[in-house]
Amino acid sequence: MEYLKVIAFTHHQIDLKSLGKLVICDESLDDRLKNIQSLLPVSEIFYIGTCNRVEFVFLTKEKTDKAFVTNFLRALNTGLPEEFLERFLDQVSVYENEQAFNHLLRTSCSLESLIVGEKQILAQLRKAYENCRDAGFTGDYMRMIMDRVVKTAKEVYTQTNISKNPVSVVSLAYRKLKELNMCSNSRILIIGAGETNQNIAKYLNKHKYSNFSIFNRTLSKAEVLAKDLNGKAYNLEELATFKDGFDVIITCTGSTTPIITEELYNSLLNGETGKKVIVDLAIPNDVDPAVVHNNLIHYIEVESLKEIARKNIQERYDELVHAEEIIDNNIAEFFTVLKQRRIEIAMREVPRKIKEIKNKAINAVFAEEISHLDDASRDVLERVMNYMEKKCIGVPMIMAKEILVKESN
Repeated sequence: MEYLKVIAFTHHQIDLKSLGKLVICDESLDDRLKNIQSLLPVSEIFYIGTCNRVEFVFLTKEKTDKAFVTNFLRALNTGLPEEFLERFLDQVSVYENEQAFNHLLRTSCSLESLIVGEKQILAQLRKAYENCRDAGFTGDYMRMIMDRVVKTAKEVYTQTNISKNPVSVVSLAYRKLKELNMCSNSRILIIGAGETNQNIAKYLNKHKYSNFSIFNRTLSKAEVLAKDLNGKAYNLEELATFKDGFDVIITCTGSTTPIITEELYNSLLNGETGKKVIVDLAIPNDVDPAVVHNNLIHYIEVESLKEIARKNIQERYDELVHAEEIIDNNIAEFFTVLKQRRIEIAMREVPRKIKEIKNKAINAVFAEEISHLDDASRDVLERVMNYMEKKCIGVPMIMAKEILVKESN
């Protein structure tokens, strides 16, 4: 009998840079998987590749020992030197049957992610499966597996609080900004064009904020972000002479001393007296404490956001017990459903076999006797045989299902 298997390389055992060597590009994926199926007894397979994991989910009768995994990696034609393969063999995780299914469910529910509760993994897993399904690498068994994976993940995300509170500083900062109900044409100064500011700017742009001025030491980086936001780019030095005013400052630079001094802040105010918003995501802070102390400011800074993130992460971990109960229940249900499905597939031949027996009885075994019957008798015999055929087809299925129900109880 074939069993579900998973060969996994994840952030738990391997550094992310090394993990990248195992990622398969879309253009070569089909050929790689075809090669595995041609060299190894693997009937269904799909591949998951993200920044935190490279995994192969497949069906095989073979024992997935070190020799099998070695042949599997070689069949992938990664082009890696032998010493790399040996290193990966020491860092691989192999799951079989129920453990493999449990691992898939935990992965889809983000219990195996770098940050518990991040929903992106479910979409990534579904897309990975659908790509391989559309290419013909999966069949009925994997369809059932993925139906249950999606069902379980949705239950975990809706019936627990595992993903409800944000844990990234950027998403928390955006949420704080959103609570202030700023108008969409608020004048937003972005100081620094690094990844953090890029991410928060994407949130703002997505939610229809449109008035951006970006300042950065390297003008070309400011120009790239400005193009994405349909804003204006400036060299950081131009901040001292900027006179167009602002409603919000978002700052995150690598400076070791404050960027926004009292002198610069007063210059940026340009005579305005209303309450302003500053989001300071730099470590150390880009805003001089005196600016916060002496001015009317709604100040959002990284340390307070980090504390909220820590609390939210703890709340997510508190939900793990509930999530694992949902997973355990779905595993138990699935294996009952799987048995029923296997019986259904095995019973597909029953109607054809019964029809063959009936036809043989009428047209061969008892053909001579039937030929001597009158029309009325032949009609009665045919109706009896048809009745028995229909009833006999249903009996094995009913009995098999009754046995499964008794076993599950």
